[in-house]
Amino acid sequence: MDSILIMCVIILIIAVSMSMVGKGGGNFYVLALVLAGISMHKAASTAQFIMMATSAASMVVFNNSKKVDWKLALIIDPPTDVMAFVGGYFAGYIQGDTLKMMFAVLLVVISIFMFIPVKERHQEKSSKFGYWNRTFGQYEYTVNLWYTLPITGIVGFFAGAIGISGGAFKIPLMVMLCGIPIEIAVGTSSAMVTATALMGFLGHSINGHFDPQLAIPLAIVAVVGGVIGSKYAIKSKPQNLRMIFAITNLVAAIAMIINIIQ
Repeated sequence: MDSILIMCVIILIIAVSMSMVGKGGGNFYVLALVLAGISMHKAASTAQFIMMATSAASMVVFNNSKKVDWKLALIIDPPTDVMAFVGGYFAGYIQGDTLKMMFAVLLVVISIFMFIPVKERHQEKSSKFGYWNRTFGQYEYTVNLWYTLPITGIVGFFAGAIGISGGAFKIPLMVMLCGIPIEIAVGTSSAMVTATALMGFLGHSINGHFDPQLAIPLAIVAVVGGVIGSKYAIKSKPQNLRMIFAITNLVAAIAMIINIIQ
């Protein structure tokens, strides 16, 4: 019981922090669970379950503030969700240390990518096939579906396999390559993370990696943290969100590498 209470406090802190930047928090959930002595497979499954809860709570808050572009999510998210299920299922055939290394390498790449200062830019409209000119409220952006859809599919596979949300890839994809304002990318990411986590969780659960006695209490706490963090994110400056996003990824990657070495 004491260990569960300690984990609840840790998960609450993570949920608040990650929902502030539109992430499911899978990187830190997985890390915290692994450091607590839980196997990588069970940690990934538990993290996916927690992300379903906290991202859904965050999604409600962002949607009420009109920060979720539902049409965008419905177009670019399905490849992620399908491949998240595939990744979650086939993770059962991959060694735990291999999954840990995949986790660490991906987060290092993300961290370096996000530390590079990139300004939000307006994409020119295009009438070419495969280019979607989208208007959402006061914002206008053009999404190149030729590279967006394949990238989100690849993201989904690795997200489902190692128990992360995919928001770590989708937010920079939307901001830097599609010209979507980061506040809209963060809000829309919360909706997409919910679906991706569900599919990844189902893939892991088929292999019997789900422990409800551990996951349910942590998910309840995460919901509270998700609501708190989302409300703060709405009032935050976009540049602050990007920096928090980059730093948290780097810290999680370094901690997992240390765990592997030990």
